[in-house]
Amino acid sequence: MTETDITSENMLEDRLVALTRDLMLIPSIPTRPEDRQRAFELIKNHLETLDHIDVREYEDNGIPSLVAVPKGVRKPKILMCGHIDVIAHPDVASYRSHIENGRIYGPGSGDMKGAVAILLEVFRMIHRQSSKASLGIAITSDEETGGESGIGFLVNKKGIRAHTAMIPDGGSLNQVTVEEKGILHVRVAYQGVSAHAARPWLGTNSLEHLMERLRELKASFHVMQSNHEGDDRWYPTCSVTMMETANQQINRIPSEASAVLDIRFPSPYTVRKIKKHVKEILGTEVHMDVIIGAEPTNLSPDKTYQKVIEEVTGQPTILARDDGGSDARFLSAHGIPVMISRPLVGNLHMVDEWIDIKSMVTFYKIYAEYLTRKLL
Repeated sequence: MTETDITSENMLEDRLVALTRDLMLIPSIPTRPEDRQRAFELIKNHLETLDHIDVREYEDNGIPSLVAVPKGVRKPKILMCGHIDVIAHPDVASYRSHIENGRIYGPGSGDMKGAVAILLEVFRMIHRQSSKASLGIAITSDEETGGESGIGFLVNKKGIRAHTAMIPDGGSLNQVTVEEKGILHVRVAYQGVSAHAARPWLGTNSLEHLMERLRELKASFHVMQSNHEGDDRWYPTCSVTMMETANQQINRIPSEASAVLDIRFPSPYTVRKIKKHVKEILGTEVHMDVIIGAEPTNLSPDKTYQKVIEEVTGQPTILARDDGGSDARFLSAHGIPVMISRPLVGNLHMVDEWIDIKSMVTFYKIYAEYLTRKLL
């Protein structure tokens, strides 16, 4: 590598780090719509420097999104997708970053503001080289809460299409996602009878009853897991992520209780089969409302993309299955091939979430080389 190459790479690294940290300073969470809009303004500032690009803004259910494509292009050859929403943390002061041991630490660094910074930089690079490059970019703000008003809205209601999509929201530097689990988020509730806690026989404890039903449900998922051979954990899982009651009195039995379940499942399980199973275990007395229901997703990454990964990194490409879900399911449902991989990240959805800086530069090179071969 020449001195000029080193200088250029260092400048790229500086730009990626600066843009990532600028985005991370903005707590773009659902409860702060004004900050979410600030994040989009920052993104627009980077895109509007390209005269031949048409930046379109959308909103569904109060949730904004943005699509940028070359003027006159309705269906770009490649559409890069990212999201700027992050997991909510109780202390808003946690939305800051620091650099340590070659990593950017802080909420949103790995999922996925570091990746969004890469998308913006590579988008500008490609379009500065050619105003005719058929490359688009879509940025949304509700992936962490289901994506229905983001990519789901853009694809299903606005007719956004592409020949191929790229989403850096899964896998790893040399790991390309080829299959994602389905998602079922449900809220379950039980109505009991309130009573004084000193005389529990006079009431029906909604919390205790719901907990018993959930223990039975969890046990049924353990049975599914025990029937699975192998150590890849490619089986259905059920996590109780929230449990609530309106009761505020220590000495009163609660009459109402609810819980939220996060269920993940691979093919051949379906949303319908998992819903049926949950209803059968919980019983008719427990009410169930579906928050999100998404089928498992199968992806077909481009062979050229895999080859570029191997050339840039010097390591073989690994095709892997992902326990999590992404916006890929909305695109895949319309027959749009999706490629998913990303830089090295860790502690996702935690306050000390991180992204590796050198891997950001490497990932930029992967995208830049692939897009150059396909579009220029």
